[in-house]
Amino acid sequence: MDAPSSTESSLFEGFRLDRRAGVLFRRDKRGVFAPMAIGSRALDILGVLVERPGDLVSRAEIIEAVWPGTAVEDSNLNVQVAALRRILDDGRPEGSCIQTVPGRGYRFVAPVIRVERAVSPGSVPSTGNGSDGLMADNEQAHGPGLLRQIGSITPVSRPRGRHPLWGGVMATVIGALVLVAAGVAWNWRSLWPRDAREAPRLSIVVMPFANLSDDPGQQYFADGVTEDLTTDLSRIAHMFVISRNTAFTYRNKQVDTKQIGRELGVRYVLEGGVRRSGNQLRVTARLIDAETDAHLWAERFDRDTGDLFALQNEITGSIAVALNLELISAEAARQTDNPDALDYILRGRAARNRGPTRDNYAHAIDLFEQALALDPRSVEGQSLLAGALVDRATDGMADSVAADIARAEGLTEQALAVSPRSPLAHVVKGNVLRRRGQCTEAIPEYEMAIAFDPNAAGAIGSLGLCKLLTGSIEEAIPLEEQAIRLSPRDGRTDVWFDWIGRVHLLQSRTSEAIIWFERARSANPGQPFHHAYLASAFGLNGEYQRAAAELAEARRLVGDDRYSSISQFKGFGFGSGYWGVPKIRDLFERTYFVGLRKAGMPEE
Repeated sequence: MDAPSSTESSLFEGFRLDRRAGVLFRRDKRGVFAPMAIGSRALDILGVLVERPGDLVSRAEIIEAVWPGTAVEDSNLNVQVAALRRILDDGRPEGSCIQTVPGRGYRFVAPVIRVERAVSPGSVPSTGNGSDGLMADNEQAHGPGLLRQIGSITPVSRPRGRHPLWGGVMATVIGALVLVAAGVAWNWRSLWPRDAREAPRLSIVVMPFANLSDDPGQQYFADGVTEDLTTDLSRIAHMFVISRNTAFTYRNKQVDTKQIGRELGVRYVLEGGVRRSGNQLRVTARLIDAETDAHLWAERFDRDTGDLFALQNEITGSIAVALNLELISAEAARQTDNPDALDYILRGRAARNRGPTRDNYAHAIDLFEQALALDPRSVEGQSLLAGALVDRATDGMADSVAADIARAEGLTEQALAVSPRSPLAHVVKGNVLRRRGQCTEAIPEYEMAIAFDPNAAGAIGSLGLCKLLTGSIEEAIPLEEQAIRLSPRDGRTDVWFDWIGRVHLLQSRTSEAIIWFERARSANPGQPFHHAYLASAFGLNGEYQRAAAELAEARRLVGDDRYSSISQFKGFGFGSGYWGVPKIRDLFERTYFVGLRKAGMPEE
């Protein structure tokens, strides 16, 4: 995208867009502008719209400005606009500040104030609001160069239809800006002075990936990995990601990791490289703690080159998902004397990432409850608590399945009422519907979550199970494999292994089913249904002693009497006695239940 115009910062509805720094800020309850997590593409789109408030900007104009000279599908623009709306419309009382004009483009309808740098050094003109004395005091505190970096504030003509009283509101905002500007240096390298504040939690910069190939012409692929990772990481809740434009100012410079952390105000630095040789491609990535220079995580991805665009998406998605898990664990391990709602959310997520066991569920649910006690309106807190409740019920580890499902449903409805574009809330709603035996209704929820977040491995895996239960059995394994590729160290991989085993079992590929069920059991020995499916598979395979042992272990681990008899077990199923559409239910009858009988499960 072209360099920013002379109008480098814009104010609108509690936000400040600093285009030169590549950062979007939001004013918090104290009146202080805090950086927001947003991808570089979305940031560029916002810049285009904010430059022309009230005007219709065509889709073609936006695409040309943000992806110059590149063939881009309309869906890419839709995804980025949706990401913008999730941030800009959060808490907005009515409508979106980005208005869609069907078939034509978008219009930014919020009032905008532009902040321009002075052409030459000079004093700040009086605002007439009595704040000039405070400005002078702050110049002494922050150094004489600060005021020379702050330019004049120019209001933009109001969007059509706005009331003339906007002038009074604008004057108030201008006064607030001057007060804030007095304490903030505009140079992006000084946004987070070392002695002023800690780096935000989950804050990261993706450094330009190095082209390690012999061919300098491969730099474009390394740059693409950097840009896509920046975008993917910005989708993660609470993640603050330095923009691509800022990160690329460090290209080919030998800078200490700690210095990067200080200059950009981030806790973590991601670096890596790309090497292409013939048909082989290797991407390496390393996560570094910017405060201690400690290496927290490293991974290598080796792939055959084919469709490079699809390959780039797969690799960057896998890295983003892995980093999400690693960063959650790192942040949860940090000690704090006064935990807030986010602390409890991060600790709860870390507990969930350790896998589905009774203790992990209980610990995570308690932490999410504490988060909601501090922030009852937290959409993420509501969704995470609902997800833990429904998963605990589905895994047979709940004291009261009905109570857990009912509460999960209520929490999910609250979350979606406030944030209808939350991928997590849609995943959990899908899980509630699936647990009620409504897989047909759950599928659109998972698909919507994936549309909002293509790296939602949990949604992809659950979609695979619902495809199986609704009769599209051939679609199930590819979806489970995609979830595993995206998040191979996920706490849910045992479930995805198990679901692949079920497809093989239903199609009478018993030996292959056993391989996958054993992988599931090894990943999580405390999950009862892994042992139950192994019992059936061993029974079908004629290994009756091993079958009986697995069935006994399933009965020991489960919290109810579902494995006491065939008739009792059929009442559970995938929720409310649901075993899929008739043709799938028939496959369960001819394989799974036959194997359980051979393992020693009685009819009554």
